[in-house]
Amino acid sequence: MSLKSISPQETRDLISHGAILIDIRAANEYAREHIAAARHVPMEDLKSSAPLDATAGLIFHCRSGNRTRMNAQTLSACAACEAYVLDGGLDAWKKAGLPVVTDTSQPMELQRQVQITAGSLVLLGAVLGATVSPWFHALSATIGAGLVFAGVSGFCGMASLLMRMPWNRKAVAG
Repeated sequence: MSLKSISPQETRDLISHGAILIDIRAANEYAREHIAAARHVPMEDLKSSAPLDATAGLIFHCRSGNRTRMNAQTLSACAACEAYVLDGGLDAWKKAGLPVVTDTSQPMELQRQVQITAGSLVLLGAVLGATVSPWFHALSATIGAGLVFAGVSGFCGMASLLMRMPWNRKAVAG
């Protein structure tokens, strides 16, 4: 069975008729911001769970819709009923003016933290390399090499380090 994409308004209507909305994002993403009606079932848990069933159907979503599209085959196999994907994910839901639950005391999603940290360090290395000493360009090169390694291996040392930071210990488990 393939997953049909539906709009935020169609999603809202299906939820009002008993459909179950499943948020497949990581726990820290869900803790910071989510749709009130959504049940949090991370992608990793869905892969190992029994098929889900709901009379009015299941609707899967992530932040932008990319993860749900990339995992459509797996998500389809997780559904023992009619299943859908919220087109555009949480971002589209918010753009449509529909309500979300937000807890800004929760940490920013880890991927964004890595992007901010890596970008800042590369910029710092470039500026210091141009103004203080060319040796500072090694900082930018080191961060670039680390990002390449993370992409190739699937292990990101910077993310591992950031997860240990005090502000990330606040994340609520789903």
